[in-house]
Amino acid sequence: MMRLSINSRSFEALGREFRPTLRLALPLVFAEIGWMSMGVVDTIMVGRLPNSAVAIGATGLGQSLYHSVAIFGGGLLLGLDTFVAQAHGRDDIQDARHSLLNGCFLAIALTPILMFLVSLWPALMRRSGVGLDLIDPMQPFLRALNWGTLPLLIYFALRRYLQAVHVVNPIMFALVSANLVNFIGDWVLIYGHLGFRAMGITGSGWSTCVARIYMAAVLLLTLVNVECKSDRPKWMATRIDAARIWKLLKLGAPAATQILLEIGAFSGATALCAKLGPVPLSGHEIALNCAAFTFMVPLGISSAAAVRVGYQLGRGDPASARLAGWSAILLGAGFMTCTGLVFVTIPKQIARVFTPDPTIIGVGSNLLLVAAAFQLFDGLQTVATGALRGSGDTRTPMVANFVAYWCIGLPLGYILCFRFGLGALGIWLGLCIGLMIIGSVLLLAWHRRLRCDRASLLHHRT
Repeated sequence: MMRLSINSRSFEALGREFRPTLRLALPLVFAEIGWMSMGVVDTIMVGRLPNSAVAIGATGLGQSLYHSVAIFGGGLLLGLDTFVAQAHGRDDIQDARHSLLNGCFLAIALTPILMFLVSLWPALMRRSGVGLDLIDPMQPFLRALNWGTLPLLIYFALRRYLQAVHVVNPIMFALVSANLVNFIGDWVLIYGHLGFRAMGITGSGWSTCVARIYMAAVLLLTLVNVECKSDRPKWMATRIDAARIWKLLKLGAPAATQILLEIGAFSGATALCAKLGPVPLSGHEIALNCAAFTFMVPLGISSAAAVRVGYQLGRGDPASARLAGWSAILLGAGFMTCTGLVFVTIPKQIARVFTPDPTIIGVGSNLLLVAAAFQLFDGLQTVATGALRGSGDTRTPMVANFVAYWCIGLPLGYILCFRFGLGALGIWLGLCIGLMIIGSVLLLAWHRRLRCDRASLLHHRT
């Protein structure tokens, strides 16, 4: 009877965590969807140019190459989630500001390095055999995107700070409204309206650059507004601190590497599918777009998990941190289970939204069935990564991604594809197995990370 009572109270305590987790997560989910939508808008707008295949191909390639570098740079700032959230939990606003100031300094220092790396991509693409019909229009587009690197990194730093102190609605507003800025910019600069000359896909790059300046400006104004309302000690006490920057890098580098490994795994899968011809590649792109879209929801929940776990640990309450992490994990798993059921139920109808070609629909619908199988594990690994980051662990997700994707998933996918003749289906089966491993390992890692005894759960108060 006593055990039943404890379990009942434990579940009640866990249930009470869902509301604050959702309240923090929902704006971040919409923000992630807004982030993804900007690329979709760019693709749609350049697709109306005369040579749409080249325009879409060059834009997509440029975005992929740029984001592989820029998102790694943004990942180096993920340590702010832990430092700021834990400082906020301790009610130490000065330490939170200290982390933000040094995070912004790190963003400024990283900018020329990242811009230089991005500038190398066109030459590397020529050496790898990519045709000049794609590289020539991509190069000025990539150059325009590159000028948005500093505002993008400043946006990343400001976002980490604001969401860690539970100011999330302006983040959602910044990204949703940035889509409108980007759309108007595309219309003006791609096609030459309002007195501007038509710049083609280069105009799309400049439009995205302007939208990123806008995003950073919105969050900067939000920060000023939040700080003006604060009666805490002001910013004069903060300073550039090499030790704090080093700590941010130590925590952020594994997180950035984990993101790079994950992006790289799916980019590698795309490269393998490209060897199979246009039909398998198109089917792969359909399934990948659907999986990427559903992924935005647990990604937003993951950010909320990092904040809430860090906040509770800062308060010195590991029992509440554990419950906050589990509530986020269950929300992510529940949503992805539902999307998996949708993929299983109507795969052909979903594929038909992208193309009328029955051959491509057949490939895409088969791959969506594989995507359905890993939806749950994708949700588990994504949110568990955020919860672990909130507790200060960024190495475990990095190692799990490296082993599961690069040592098991991709090699197995290659063998199934080319040795056993399964084609794109074999590649996706390899990715599926890799994701199942990552999800299981990170769930176990979180279970072991913040163990608290039953007495702690019994006395938990919200």
